[in-house]
Amino acid sequence: MTAWFTEARFGLFVHWGLYSLAARHEWVKQREKLSDADYQRYFDHFRADRFDARQWARDAKAAGMKYAVLTTKHHDGFCLWDSALTDYKSTRTPFGRDVVAEFVAAFRAEGLRVGFYHSLLDWHHPDFTIDGWHPQWEQRDTLDAGRDMDRYVEYLHGQVRELVTAHQPDLLWFDFTYDDDHRVEVGKGSDDWRAAELVELVRSVSPHTLLNDRLGLPGSEDFATAEEASPDDGPGVPWEACRTLNGSWGYAPGFQQWLDAGQVVRILVDAVSKGGNLLLNVGPDGRGAFEPRARDLLAEVGAWTTLHSDAIHGAGPATDITSPRDTRLTRSGNRLFVHGFGWQAGILVLPGLGGRVRFASFLHDGAEVASSVVDDEGHLPHLRAAGPPGSLVLHLPAGRPDVLVPVIELILD
Repeated sequence: MTAWFTEARFGLFVHWGLYSLAARHEWVKQREKLSDADYQRYFDHFRADRFDARQWARDAKAAGMKYAVLTTKHHDGFCLWDSALTDYKSTRTPFGRDVVAEFVAAFRAEGLRVGFYHSLLDWHHPDFTIDGWHPQWEQRDTLDAGRDMDRYVEYLHGQVRELVTAHQPDLLWFDFTYDDDHRVEVGKGSDDWRAAELVELVRSVSPHTLLNDRLGLPGSEDFATAEEASPDDGPGVPWEACRTLNGSWGYAPGFQQWLDAGQVVRILVDAVSKGGNLLLNVGPDGRGAFEPRARDLLAEVGAWTTLHSDAIHGAGPATDITSPRDTRLTRSGNRLFVHGFGWQAGILVLPGLGGRVRFASFLHDGAEVASSVVDDEGHLPHLRAAGPPGSLVLHLPAGRPDVLVPVIELILD
């Protein structure tokens, strides 16, 4: 069931909602302790006149992404689809359209898999009990009276049922469980969400839908998530690292900690070399468009993935081969890919591969890379101490190839 996920390796994360108008991070309601009345102005002015799901999908496909995950509802409770269970949704704003339906149609038309991020929290719902992450935590003694978490959970489950019934998503990205020791005095755990029932609901309505690991129910997950990092040790199930482009998930032009395209490619390669995926986030602006800088970056990454797809999509770690310094290795069948994070003209030594390689070439243009094998005394002709006996030695040209990360393909016997 997870075969497509590990084949894909690269996906798009999209955080978009009312917070995109605030343009100060998707947690702006909590960070600034905004009331529902304070936050209402974003609902009243959500017109999204530049939203075009087809353009989003084209940009993702051009970048080499194979799936995309959209925030159907973030912690603020605003819903991007025409839910029958609330009026706090995109179809009741001046925009008036079902974002999720358009997103699903557009991305599937481009051949991409679709997933939904869905918040377990809801700071707008009147029955969501006030906990340590709630914007009104300091007024909990008066505002929590009369709230009924059971009623909220029925709403949560009902909305999940709507989404999986209507769209049969390829994955669900729930977020998040935070027990009392998770940086807050009062939290919520799997029992609060009735997580076991929620899993059963999804499995019964859409059996192929993959579930992530943030329900607080160990063993229920099909894949694990790592935020802003790639784990060094695999979690035992397929996994992905989710990363922001500029330090904020939601649109926030004040955050300028931008990655460049080379960093994105290296993060992607690093994840694949460890057996994982990269889910790269773009936060569309308040009018619904990707920032020009984000689009340019995706296009630059796409220029690299177009030439190096074989080393990413369907590839995985080369666990039996030692990676030379400043490189990462990925493998697909008898094809071993050496990704050069650094570049120094001279030799690159790969222990244990002497006599096992039929041909070596740059992946981007097919140009042969000269190679030789270290002799029994650890030498090459005219070169002492080349490496361990039997090592493969790649002779690198002086000029670094003009690609974000050069990749040498080795065809193994």
